[in-house]
Amino acid sequence: MQRFTQIACIKIVRATLTQLIAMLVLSMTTMVCAQETYPSRPITIVVPSPAGNVNDAVARLIGQELTKVWNQPIVIENKAGAGTTTGTNYVARGPKDGYTVLLTFTAHVQNPSLYSSLGYDPIKDFEPVSEVAASSVILAVSPDYPYKTLPEIVKQIKASPTPVPYGSYGNGTTGHLMGELFVREAGLKMDHVAYKGGAPLATDLAAGHVKIGFIAVGTAMPLLSAKKIIPVAIAGEKRSDLMPDVPTFLELGYKGFEPEAWMGLLFPAGVPKERVIALSKEVARIVRIPEIDKRMRELNLVPIGNTPEQFAKVIKDDYEKWAAIIKQAGIRLD
Repeated sequence: MQRFTQIACIKIVRATLTQLIAMLVLSMTTMVCAQETYPSRPITIVVPSPAGNVNDAVARLIGQELTKVWNQPIVIENKAGAGTTTGTNYVARGPKDGYTVLLTFTAHVQNPSLYSSLGYDPIKDFEPVSEVAASSVILAVSPDYPYKTLPEIVKQIKASPTPVPYGSYGNGTTGHLMGELFVREAGLKMDHVAYKGGAPLATDLAAGHVKIGFIAVGTAMPLLSAKKIIPVAIAGEKRSDLMPDVPTFLELGYKGFEPEAWMGLLFPAGVPKERVIALSKEVARIVRIPEIDKRMRELNLVPIGNTPEQFAKVIKDDYEKWAAIIKQAGIRLD
């Protein structure tokens, strides 16, 4: 009995020492971070999607401006794969010193409901910095499609003896989720056609190979401007600055389409608050520079640049909204 008690005591002491060491290391790290002028070395912006897309372009715009004001190199690192989860996992498990930041988008709050295991929590494992920009998804039709308003489209689909196909830019994308929400809210029978990206969907819409599609405004804008694709309704709580003449789904009597597509910066949880605030303030300043504002709008994005608290609310609200939509639609990607 005495030996058992001694062993138990030794284990307790070891556990206590381990906790004390961990607390000491954390305390020392916090002290070093607090004393160090930030930033004092290069910062890496991780983009969880391939080089050359709009997220990559925005990361480089921000990086160029940060380099000017902070006089430190900003490295853009593309870590694509597994629906953005590869790059996201990399940042979640990375150092908490403010020198590695994730530039991600709406998939961040959609993936937890689409995949059974991510390896990270999209809210608890990250520290919001700033929502950089917003975009929207639209319901659009081919120019040869005879129905150009939402009531006409709904009436025609309901009258069809067979399910009507609609296109999106991929399984589990915002376009797919919006399409399934529309099907449910309007009480329609439609078949989803998943394209490998927005560009081929836009091409087929313009050619009339698929008559109806849910597509990102940015991807569709060149063909929309040329009237080779016709916009019908747009997601969001209010009309988009990019397409002020296009009514929202909400205006047309359909709820649930309020979440917009967004792009934003996230630190891994644990980065000192003053560093979060420092980067957030710079992002808010950068997106308001006239040349940057103009360039973002050319990319069909609406610049935002809000506070960490405001972005945290967007993430929380959208996480809950998309979880409900995905659950009701029964969509899974694994």
